[in-house]
Amino acid sequence: MEVVVRPEELATFRGCAFVPTMGALHDGHLSLIREAKKTDKPVVVSIFVNPEQFAPEEDLDKYPRSLEQDCEFAESVGADLVFAPTVETMYPAEPENIHLPEAATHPQLEDACRPTHFRGVCVAVARLFDLVQPSVTVFGLKDYQQYLVIKQLIEQESKRWSDLQIIGADIIRDDDGLAMSSRNVYLTTDQRSQALGLHKAIRCTSEEAMLEILDDHGLEVEYAVIRDCETLLSPTEGKPTRALVAALLGHIR
Repeated sequence: MEVVVRPEELATFRGCAFVPTMGALHDGHLSLIREAKKTDKPVVVSIFVNPEQFAPEEDLDKYPRSLEQDCEFAESVGADLVFAPTVETMYPAEPENIHLPEAATHPQLEDACRPTHFRGVCVAVARLFDLVQPSVTVFGLKDYQQYLVIKQLIEQESKRWSDLQIIGADIIRDDDGLAMSSRNVYLTTDQRSQALGLHKAIRCTSEEAMLEILDDHGLEVEYAVIRDCETLLSPTEGKPTRALVAALLGHIR
């Protein structure tokens, strides 16, 4: 497996299956790489901690960084190349001013709590798509709103990435039901038990029941809603829905 930092070293991997990450890889990330392998295309994994998606009060400096270990993990499940650009490579000038997709602008969801987040995500992902030029990209459904945002970004920039397809990969959970996350390493034993309230809550069929479970587990709720899975608007009878939850345990979101 190759590890490169310069965009010109990506030339032979045009049309690849691409898995963008911020590193600190775990089994959830590895499942995305396995999904990319199913396409029978070369698999490129990017590792870039994107400063543009962190607000001033968020944990950019504390975000875990472990490039050597990440490369070993990526190679273990068949990645062909890791692209680890610097901030200077990603943003040689002012970041692009991207028109945000509709999925990024819904009241009461992620954008209400972190108003700069999706702009930063879209700026970084668009830059990576331009540099890597993949034909397929894989995003996890754990961050479901983000998946829809990127899906819509690809659609609205169809002339720019004319043949790019997105795959949504299933959520990977630990044996106790907690979804894999880079921030799980910060949880104490007691907090991990509390965090299981998230999994219990999203299995409910009403927002009221979700809120009760989250409260019972001592979680500070930012939002806990059930929405139409295509529009993220209020549910329509007979159409599939998604439960979306964000909560805090101490300083851990």
